[in-house]
Amino acid sequence: MINAKYPGLPDADEIDIAALKAKYREERDRRMRRDGQYQYINGTQDTAHTYEADPYTTETPRDPVSEDIDVAVLGGGWSGIMAGVHLRRNGFTSFRHIDHAGDFGGVWYWNRYPGLQCDNDAYCYLPLLEETGFMPSKKFTDGREIREYAQDICRRYELYENALFHTMVEGLRWDESSKRWRITTDKGDDIRARFIIMANGLLNIPKLPGIPGSDEFKGHMFHTARFDYDYTGGSEENPVLDKLADKRVALVGTGATAIQLTPFLGRYAKQFYLLQRTPSCVDSRRNEETDPEWVKTLQPGWQMERRANFHRGANEAFMPGEKDLIRDIWTEVNCNLSAELEEQDWPELSMEEFMARYEEMDFRVMERLRRRVDEIVEDPETAALLKPWYRYQCKRPTSNDEYYQTFNRPNVTLIDVSATQGVERLTEKGFIANGQEYEVDCILFASGYEVTSDLDRRWGIPVFEGRNGVSIYDHWNGGYKTLHGMMTSGFPNLFTTGYYQGALNSSLPYNFEVQVEHMVHIIKSVLERGAVAAEVTEEAQAAWIAHMRETEVDRTEWIRDCTPSYFNNEGKPDVDENGNEKYRFYLGELYGPGWDAFLQLLQEWRDAGDLPGLKLDKAS
Repeated sequence: MINAKYPGLPDADEIDIAALKAKYREERDRRMRRDGQYQYINGTQDTAHTYEADPYTTETPRDPVSEDIDVAVLGGGWSGIMAGVHLRRNGFTSFRHIDHAGDFGGVWYWNRYPGLQCDNDAYCYLPLLEETGFMPSKKFTDGREIREYAQDICRRYELYENALFHTMVEGLRWDESSKRWRITTDKGDDIRARFIIMANGLLNIPKLPGIPGSDEFKGHMFHTARFDYDYTGGSEENPVLDKLADKRVALVGTGATAIQLTPFLGRYAKQFYLLQRTPSCVDSRRNEETDPEWVKTLQPGWQMERRANFHRGANEAFMPGEKDLIRDIWTEVNCNLSAELEEQDWPELSMEEFMARYEEMDFRVMERLRRRVDEIVEDPETAALLKPWYRYQCKRPTSNDEYYQTFNRPNVTLIDVSATQGVERLTEKGFIANGQEYEVDCILFASGYEVTSDLDRRWGIPVFEGRNGVSIYDHWNGGYKTLHGMMTSGFPNLFTTGYYQGALNSSLPYNFEVQVEHMVHIIKSVLERGAVAAEVTEEAQAAWIAHMRETEVDRTEWIRDCTPSYFNNEGKPDVDENGNEKYRFYLGELYGPGWDAFLQLLQEWRDAGDLPGLKLDKAS
């Protein structure tokens, strides 16, 4: 057998898909809120809950910068770092990174909570492993190691020289007279950039649940993206939270962060409450240290091969005879399916037949994960509350070898708040859930980020104007308008990284690498032609949107049936011009033919040599 099915996987005849679909819808509807994303506080506008302050790096006062540069890179996470790498490789020296953090690292700079690790295969996630010779210490490597590696890359490529840290962008305006972007910041900077690369990431603006009474609570309160070791005791290097020994602590949220953090809070707090609206699916972690002997066997090109294998396993399908190199919760559905198809000598299946088999395996894997809860959690009522009732990947899959075990501790209490669709309110002494007040000393929020909310919430830039003062928030109201997901008409020399109208790879840093490499190619080509501006024509943009719609895989029904999460803007859809529910604006429109086809399309576009679909301005 090339691939073996996961132990404990139920047989197909043990699963009643129709009954499970009804159960999934019932559980989803109990958690639906009419306010969608607005149940969370907008951290970019509500000054009482902003997260601009940096607890990790002391800010050094500086004079305002006034200058002309070739490229401004907005963001210092993986997309910004890789933009800098490709700019250096292509001979650019006149560029700056601008970030509100005190150093490079993005989400890995801000997040330093106990248990923080990469939650998918680090050999795929971390870029440039072959180029740098770096090897992660384990499959799911620690956050500190990721941050230090990111910063080492920045030193290698001399990205620190021009970086502006602790700087918030307040305005982006296209200046037609100079053919440049005017960038204003909270430090009084006036930077005139020929090109802008939006590398501000997907996990950059923390959000807090808008729980009534948030300003009444007299205890300590913080978001996990700004973990307060001064209060808890311990440190990132030694997370012994000894100051919690006499504290009653509550954690709001049960996503990927909470899964990693919960075992530490349960271990050290006098009393720990976990407030859950929707449980995550949690598989075993099996986090192995990197085997030096395995490293010696790796051949040139191994990381690209592994990334391609991961992408097929997580998002598409393994090829006949292909081994699952990753073998974790991200690839389990396809791993099990390929093993089953191999047992049947790979029968010839239509797309409809294959998708039906995939759906069946999805339900079987989720049932295995629910049964895992019963195997570990001793209290039947608690175990029942921890079971996930939704399709695989409706909520980010997680893995941990201590999470479920934590609920067997006598000082740990799970409080399910799905009946009230969240915590009812905070009080001076604690919180109210299901009509009962619980007194606590500290409340932590693992409530995530502005991942798929409206652009102004996600980007946190109050003024963003292209030609004729048109706001990008108005320009993209109701749906993205791009060429290849990276440029948009009316906004010359502007490039956006993300999943706006392109393809999505399972490893986001690789997704960003491909995008910024393409962007830098365009910037270099424009300047080599003696031009000062490049803009997508409306015709090319319309053609790309039409191509996206013609080839798209319509996931509306799947997303609609998912439990509310950031994947579907808390379950609240966009509505198209015909009144049909569409989630394009939140999850993005993804290229239907897939990742490999998208890479080939970009390569052919570059090989054409004439920048098709762009109009160049050579005015001085």
